Amino acid sequence: MTHDSRQARWENRTEAPLAVASLLYLAAYAVLVLASGLPGAGRGVCLAVIFAAWAAFAVDYAVRWRLSGQGLRFVRGHWLDTLVLVLPLLRPLRVVHVYEAVQRRHGKPRLALHARVVTYAGLSALLLGFTGALAVYQQEHAARGATIRTFGDAAWWASATLATVGYGDETPVTPLGRLIAVGVMLCGLALLGAVTGAFSSWLLQVFAREDDERPPGR
Repeated sequence: MTHDSRQARWENRTEAPLAVASLLYLAAYAVLVLASGLPGAGRGVCLAVIFAAWAAFAVDYAVRWRLSGQGLRFVRGHWLDTLVLVLPLLRPLRVVHVYEAVQRRHGKPRLALHARVVTYAGLSALLLGFTGALAVYQQEHAARGATIRTFGDAAWWASATLATVGYGDETPVTPLGRLIAVGVMLCGLALLGAVTGAFSSWLLQVFAREDDERPPGR
């Protein structure tokens, strides 16, 4: 059995459980950040879920690295997975791949390319907006001179930033908050570019099909 086939079998078996672990990680982190009056036992449970989920991510990364047989080339070729391991808050973005896995198992036709791009971009924007708002709120709400005081402020800021609008009424003031803001800005530009490119490609295909169907001489 080749390295690729063993790695593919591992990924097919672990994709759904890791997606659940990703959602549990995000839920535990959200409770930890938003529930200010959480008792010590509740905080302990949230931290246990967070560390257990991260341990599952680390084991998955190590196993896939081992099965690939690529050595350090695996790190260079899977830089996004490496980044997600370092910044596990981005891990819930992997949830968008569960749809593909379910479709492959049931042999059902997938959505068209343009529909998949728009769907995945929309899901990614929602997850990135929520995680970005959580992370910024955690860093900013108690900082001196902060304009992001509530989670509602953080959600509004994340929406404006992802949409590349940037009203400037809510801005991070801490160094880590600004670093998170840079990441959200880059993700917003990437998502906007993906959706715009997919929509432009769809329009070109529609116009080309109309030209092909038009009678000669018109």
